[in-house]
Amino acid sequence: MNDAAPSTRVASLIDPPTLMRIKSLQLRAKIVVQGFLSGLHRSPHHGFSVEFSEYRQYTAGDDLRYLDWKLFARSDRYYIKRYEDETNLRCHLLVDLSKSMGYGSIGYTKVEYARTAAATLAYFLSTQRDAAGLVTFDQEIADYLPARYRPGHLRRLMLCLERATAGTRTDLAAPLEQIAITVRKRGMIVLISDLLAPIDLLQNQLGYLRSQGHEVVILRVLDPAEIEFKFDKAAMFEDMESGRNLYIDPVAARAQYLEKFNKHAEEVKRICSDLGVDYYQLPTSQPLELALFDFVQARVRSGRQVSRATNRAAR
Repeated sequence: MNDAAPSTRVASLIDPPTLMRIKSLQLRAKIVVQGFLSGLHRSPHHGFSVEFSEYRQYTAGDDLRYLDWKLFARSDRYYIKRYEDETNLRCHLLVDLSKSMGYGSIGYTKVEYARTAAATLAYFLSTQRDAAGLVTFDQEIADYLPARYRPGHLRRLMLCLERATAGTRTDLAAPLEQIAITVRKRGMIVLISDLLAPIDLLQNQLGYLRSQGHEVVILRVLDPAEIEFKFDKAAMFEDMESGRNLYIDPVAARAQYLEKFNKHAEEVKRICSDLGVDYYQLPTSQPLELALFDFVQARVRSGRQVSRATNRAAR
């Protein structure tokens, strides 16, 4: 379900360990977004970049004050930036801060990667004049910011993310249920989590969100060690959720671990497919530009579906 990103691969992608060394979360997000937009504008796939960026080609009679000369310099084409009184999208970013998100085998944790991904999406949304909101949670909601587009809101959102740290065990039920009750206006919900939760619970809560009319996107953040389980020495392993310590020989346990892990992953994908939820798996070693591409792809697809539904209703 995670399509390749041909138009971003032509640009030089930012190495995640290098990115994580930047202290400012907003600066990280700005670097990723600017690199991503620059890569798309240089790519031959102009239609895609124009569609999500809210540009349209210039036509005779358009007000020349709204020509984007910088984009013209890069693409040798005339585009008009569209400005609207209302924001185009209301998006809530749900960031999992459970204890399991505190794991990291490559110099930084899943929660650090998730915070950076959320910051990147929020920064990108602000460049599109879209409304971004934030929910951070573990067993319960830690911070909630409603989706808004106004001066100062992005900074508040970044401050919430900067103080977000891995907490206690995961409970997806309560936060997702509260979001479904609190967020009345239809929009997009982006869940950034490792999804280490029971399958039936996940199905019920995602189904509830979809029943409220929200578009739902899942960005599943996983450490490469969790995906590949390439440990080679027997050692004590700590269950990040329960705190239990288990002595495990990884060579002997690898096959069984991978079987259960992959079965769980396939069940998650099946649920998402059945409910019409966009699902993307994000190893923490993957450049954030690709995560942004996945989000934009889901947004464009959502926009096309809304457009088709509107056209049908107008007939």
